[in-house]
Amino acid sequence: MTGSARSGSLTRLALARQLVEDGLLTDIGWRGAVEAVPRESFIGAAIFRPTEDGEDGAVWKPLRRRDLNETDWLRLAYTDETWITQVDGVLATDAPGSVTGHPTSSSTSPGLVVRMLEAAGIGDGDKVLEVGTGTGYSTALLCHRLGDEAVTSVEYDPAVATRARAAIAAEGFSPTLVTGDGLEGYEKNAEYDRLIATCAVRFIHPAWIWQVRDGGTITTPLWGWMNGTALAHLTLGDDGTASGRFCPCDVAFMNARPHGRPPRSSYLFGLGDERPTTIKPGILDNWTGCFVAQLGAPSAEKLGAGDEIVLLDVATGSQASTRRAESGGWTVRQHGPLRLWDAVEDAIATWQRAGSPHQSAFGLTVTPVGQWVWLGDAGGPRWRLPV
Repeated sequence: MTGSARSGSLTRLALARQLVEDGLLTDIGWRGAVEAVPRESFIGAAIFRPTEDGEDGAVWKPLRRRDLNETDWLRLAYTDETWITQVDGVLATDAPGSVTGHPTSSSTSPGLVVRMLEAAGIGDGDKVLEVGTGTGYSTALLCHRLGDEAVTSVEYDPAVATRARAAIAAEGFSPTLVTGDGLEGYEKNAEYDRLIATCAVRFIHPAWIWQVRDGGTITTPLWGWMNGTALAHLTLGDDGTASGRFCPCDVAFMNARPHGRPPRSSYLFGLGDERPTTIKPGILDNWTGCFVAQLGAPSAEKLGAGDEIVLLDVATGSQASTRRAESGGWTVRQHGPLRLWDAVEDAIATWQRAGSPHQSAFGLTVTPVGQWVWLGDAGGPRWRLPV
C-alpha cells in the first residue's frame, strides 16, 4: 500500500469513528462501507468555496486538489461537511475562475448521507432506486453494502452523471446508472424495495409509487418554495397509497430541478390592505415554522427575515409584506386574489395549538386523488400538497 493509499484508509477509519461518536452512524453495515469507499475519489479534482455575496448569488472560487498537499486534501475530503461541486451548471473542475450563482450539485456531508441511508432502513438484500446520483459517493456506499446488481441510480444533469459514472467505475463498482429525470424513476429495474432521493421534491411523483413494491418504502426530503424541508419516510400499501411520518432529523438538500421555483414575480411595496398580524413574522425563520407556513401558502416564495417578510405567490402575483408597527407588534399588507398571510396565520395557529412540535409530529399520505401533510395522525389537521 502506498503512503497516499495508507493515509486515505486511515482518514476513512477516522471519519467512520467520528460519525459513530456523533451518533450519526449506528449500523455496522454502513460503517464498513464508509471505511471502505474513498470519498476523495468522488469529490474529484476541485470544489467550490464561497468568497462573497454578489448581486445574483454568492461568488464561488474553485479550490483545486493540485493547489493543496495530499494531507490537506484528504483532511478536506474527510471533514463531515458538504462541498459544492457545481454552481449554475458549471462544474468546479471546469471553472476557469470564480463564478457567481447558486449551487446545483454537491458532495453531501458523509454524516447526512449515512443518516439518510439509516432513516431509509436500507439493509442487506434490498433492491434500491436512488434518485440523484450526484458525485456518486452514496451510490458507491450502496454498492459496497448491497452489491452492484441491487443498485439503480438516476441523475438529471448529464455533466454530473458523466463525472459520477467515471468515479464509480474507477472504484470498481458497476450499478445501473441512468441519465434522466429521476422523478420518473426507472421502470426497467422495478420493483424496488427502497427508494431514496438525495434531492428534495414538492410532492411524491406517481411513478415512485408504481415502482416500489407493496410494503416497500420511499425516503425523500419534502421541500417547498419557502425553503421549508422535512424528511419523509413512507411505506407503500397494497392499495396504491403510501403513508408515513417525517423523520426527527433536519435535512436540507438541493431541490429536484423540475420542482424548482419559476422566475420570481415582481412586487411593489405599499399595495393592498394593512392590518395587525396575529403571529410574529420571525416565526417563519424557525425551521419547522417555515415548513408549516409553506403548507398554508404552498405556491408562495419567501423573501426577507425577522420583522420584514415578503411572500410572493408565483402563480397569481399575490403578495404579503410585514413590518414592525410603531405602536408595537407587527402589521401585514396583502394584495392580490390570494390572502397569503391569512393562510399562513391559520397554519401557524394550528401548529401552535398543538404545542409547536417538530416536523416529526407531522406525516404525509399519498393517494391516487391527492397528497396531504397531516399533524398528529392521518385524521388530524391536514394540508393538501400542490401536485
